[in-house]
Amino acid sequence: MTMVRRWWLGTFGLALMTAACGSSDAGGPGERAAPIQRTPTPENEFTPVELEATVDHLVAALNESSLEPMQMAVLLKDATGFWAPVVTAANRAMGELGVPGNVLGSVAQSGDIPESEELQTQQIRQAVADGVEGIGIAPYGDAQAAALDEAMAKGVKVVTLDTDLASSKRSIYVGTLNKSAGATAGETLLAMLPPPPGTVMIHGNDNPGWVDGMDRTQGARDVFEAAGYEVLVRSATWDATGEAQDVEWMKTQLDTSDPPVVGMIGLFNVSYRCAMAAEAAGMTDIPIVAFDFDPKTVDYMRAGRIKATHTQRQYYEGYLVPYILYGIDAIGLDATREILAPQLVGESRVNTGLDVVPADKIDAYYDFLSSIGAN
Repeated sequence: MTMVRRWWLGTFGLALMTAACGSSDAGGPGERAAPIQRTPTPENEFTPVELEATVDHLVAALNESSLEPMQMAVLLKDATGFWAPVVTAANRAMGELGVPGNVLGSVAQSGDIPESEELQTQQIRQAVADGVEGIGIAPYGDAQAAALDEAMAKGVKVVTLDTDLASSKRSIYVGTLNKSAGATAGETLLAMLPPPPGTVMIHGNDNPGWVDGMDRTQGARDVFEAAGYEVLVRSATWDATGEAQDVEWMKTQLDTSDPPVVGMIGLFNVSYRCAMAAEAAGMTDIPIVAFDFDPKTVDYMRAGRIKATHTQRQYYEGYLVPYILYGIDAIGLDATREILAPQLVGESRVNTGLDVVPADKIDAYYDFLSSIGAN
């Protein structure tokens, strides 16, 4: 069985489901679609009010245009875990727009990155061959640039999400801007620290081969160094022995650093390892902040070991992408950018921002995620 055949078997059921959800109200060729009506978003202290207002502004502009059906595809690295809210949100947006479209993502990752990159490139070309007019994609990397540029040369609109591909001709990127995300998390911890001197430990990334991780780490480092602290960085690892190695390295630094470590920050989904290291060193009172909403991180928050976490708004990444693709097609790229201006950094990057979740707000945040179908 070929790699492409295996991939289509893994995603076929999901593709059928999303196509059915997104196409029920779409008209035929040349037929004006019904006015767009958004599903109301429940009000909550975590609701991103500015993002919601931007979508409302875009919907108003689209409803004044000549709404036409637009076939689109949203191509993800996965359809489970972190990506499940993206699937939910992209489905919802396409349903509201009344467009035929698929959300495609593997339900069984092979773990082979070159194979996954090749499969995603084939996805792009298959989508174009199937007649899509817009592609939203979370690319693996530069390997997808040529296929996306070929698609755009044929008139297909392209928006990236979660991971940017600035080397391509994509129109807009939607997601977390890593340097500002690191700075935001750094400011959260900074407010908990005693005055310098002291050392802050970052469980992040200092490997230039991973630019996004490096940017997030640098954003946090800049905050602490500007405030007068020494900074130690441990590059997080995700292999079989990564947890034990990370915890042992951080414990050793907690035991020996001069000046002493006064705070810890984790910048990825394995942030809870900071709390594990602090417990191993007998330093359970040291302030720690985290990233993402891993169940282990939540457990340490409930125990008082982690004071706050920072979560990416992947639901809103998935929700915005179909609307932006439709906007580019219906009112043009410049008009769409003008509406996105409150979140636009430069000419082409939409910053969806972060949710800062204190330990005493865990249940309120769960309620918010559940209310939008992103839990």
